[in-house]
Amino acid sequence: MLEQAELARLLDILGNRNRRRIIELLREKPCFVTEISERLTISPKAVIDHLQMLEDARILGFRNDARRRKYYYLEHDISIQVQLDAQSHDLIPVILSGEQRLLISLQKLRQMIHERDELARKLEEKELEIDHQISEVLHEGKRSGNGEESLLVSVALAHGAKNATEIRDLTNLPLQTIDSTIRRLTEEGIVCRKGTSLELRGTYAE
Repeated sequence: MLEQAELARLLDILGNRNRRRIIELLREKPCFVTEISERLTISPKAVIDHLQMLEDARILGFRNDARRRKYYYLEHDISIQVQLDAQSHDLIPVILSGEQRLLISLQKLRQMIHERDELARKLEEKELEIDHQISEVLHEGKRSGNGEESLLVSVALAHGAKNATEIRDLTNLPLQTIDSTIRRLTEEGIVCRKGTSLELRGTYAE
């Protein structure tokens, strides 16, 4: 258990954003001053000051390479979280070990994967609904006497196609057929032009 004065000193050290950035960088690999300065866009003098403070706190250590440059590394990795005491409602700093940080990271990863899988499930359901709706559109269109080209162009526009080229990419219809179909759908009030873009008109787009 850390003494109050020691804890206050650590909080002061880790309260600086650049010192936290240096610690995060050194978690990746040992670095020398110039490398830290370039990676974090902090002046070399400021880096040296931060390193000295972290070294005094025994958070960092260093070793010299063959060119007598100091390579800094994490000697004692540290992280602090603040928890709210249920009874006193005081904020209590909690020192986390490396294993605890790993566990928290794994829990966050698990939650993110769960959220990703849930989104993928909902997307798959929506894709099935879209496929069903397309089938229904084609079926109802044929029953009402609309030609296949008109239905394919309308479905392509519903998919977000904005011009004849995009419609061709979705339907494989010839451009000449698409152009004549668009003219017919425009005359029927199903399709309209907005600038250079095509879209379904009014209630047809809802």
